[in-house]
Amino acid sequence: MDLNIRKAILHNIKENSQDELEATIVDAIQDGEEKLLPGLGYLFELIWQESDEAVKVEMVSTLEKAVQQSSAQ
Repeated sequence: MDLNIRKAILHNIKENSQDELEATIVDAIQDGEEKLLPGLGYLFELIWQESDEAVKVEMVSTLEKAVQQSSAQ
């Protein structure tokens, strides 16, 4: 079976509005289901590819802070 997760995710969201995309992300995070992690990973990949260097630096800084806070809990 040839399963291309990226193509499936893109097919499911390609016509979504900004509000729908945000709801997809929020719902996936709130559900906390492991099976949704690949989808969130691909969405992050798309964001990363479309971001300029300054935004990438900011995202990595935000991630670092979040990891440190989560580790401290």
